[in-house]
Amino acid sequence: MFRVETGTNGRESLLMMATASPFPGAQEFLPIRRTLPLLRVAAQACHGCDLYEKATQVVFGDGSKTARIVLVGEQPGNEEDLQGHPFVGPAGGMLDRALADASIDRSNVYITNVVKHFRFEERGKRRLHKKPTMAEIRACQPWFEAEVELLKPKVIVCLGATAAQALLGKKFRLMQERGVVFKDPRADYLVATVHPSAILRTPDTAARHAAYSQFVKDLITVRGLV
Repeated sequence: MFRVETGTNGRESLLMMATASPFPGAQEFLPIRRTLPLLRVAAQACHGCDLYEKATQVVFGDGSKTARIVLVGEQPGNEEDLQGHPFVGPAGGMLDRALADASIDRSNVYITNVVKHFRFEERGKRRLHKKPTMAEIRACQPWFEAEVELLKPKVIVCLGATAAQALLGKKFRLMQERGVVFKDPRADYLVATVHPSAILRTPDTAARHAAYSQFVKDLITVRGLV
């Protein structure tokens, strides 16, 4: 069950209320003493929602503890679930290329997801990405909030609509508001852009090149904020 609250930025956000769900959410799994390494270890034992039952492992955030830019996506994919690190699959390869083209050093950013377990459906021997539910997003969000509280980034970049709506509210529309710079209590600035996987799924070559070019432009905007 959720209630809607209007934040300081005038946007609605969903806050979790008491629920009869058998899963408690991540909050009770957070360690009392918090550092990024301790959060990473504690997250491995998280049973805050049912996604832990099928996923191989928690895929926690990764990157510099002094990062001024935090990139946040939706959830780990198949490769990330197997390797235990965010953005190491095909979308991660495209992200690396775009960061380089925008003159942003990936070693100086922190990369994470709003959901730390891979949600999928089995299709034969394949595991296909399945969008996380709002309940799963909210159950997992304490991990992201704890990461950001420690990092204190200059800019948070939401990669894709799911991450953007988790942070900016369900009324956020990515294609209308991508690249717009918002003030946010978790960082000086928050910007949303497409997820690299959306570019990979673009079937037409010319359209894919155009989508990639716009993605790099959005990242150049982010670099300018830092």
